[in-house]
Amino acid sequence: MKENDVTQLSKVVSAVASPLYMPVIGLLALFTFSYLSLLNWQVKLYILIHVVLFTIMLPTTLIRIYCRYRGWNKEDLKEDRQKQTIPFVITMANYFWCYYCLSVNHVPYTIRCILVAAMMVLIICALIQRRWHISIHTAAMGALTGAVVAFAEVFSFNPTWWLCLILLMAGMVGSSRMQLQGHTLGQVVGGYFIGMACALLSI
Repeated sequence: MKENDVTQLSKVVSAVASPLYMPVIGLLALFTFSYLSLLNWQVKLYILIHVVLFTIMLPTTLIRIYCRYRGWNKEDLKEDRQKQTIPFVITMANYFWCYYCLSVNHVPYTIRCILVAAMMVLIICALIQRRWHISIHTAAMGALTGAVVAFAEVFSFNPTWWLCLILLMAGMVGSSRMQLQGHTLGQVVGGYFIGMACALLSI
C-alpha cells in the first residue's frame, strides 16, 4: 500500500472514530445487549434523539459556526491548543444539558453514566491539553473499553469477543493518529488508559 493510501485510510479511520460518536455507540450497545432492550421503541427513540442531538449535532454545528466567525480552520485548532478551549466548553455544555434533560425525564442512570464517563474524559483531557497533547480519539476508545468491562460485570455477560473487536479498533485509531502525525505513541497510549479509567470509575 502506498504512503498516500495509508494517509487517506488514516484520515477515514480518524473521522469514523470521532470521540463525539462514542456516547451513541455505547447507548446502542445498551439497547441491544442489556435489559434496556425491553424498553418500547418510542422511549428508545426519544433517548437516542436527545443523545445524538446534544453529543453530535449541536456541538459540531456550534463549533463550526464559532470557528467560521473567528476565521479559523481545522489546522488552526490543531496547531494552537489555546484555541481549543471554546470548542471544549461548547461540547461540555451540550453534554451537561443532555444529562440534565435525561435526568429530568427519569432516564435510568445506566444510560446517563455513559454521559458521565464522556464528560470525565473531556474534562481531564482538557486539563492535560494545556501541557501535553493527549489523544482524545484514543481516550474515547479507552472509555469504550472500560464501559464494556464495567457493563459485563453489571449484566454478567462474557465480554471477550467485544473486547477483541474494540482493541482492534483502538489499535487502528491509535495507528491512524500517529500516521497523521497528530500524536506520539505516549500521547496515544496515555489517552487510551485515561479514557478507560474514567469509564470504570463512572460506571
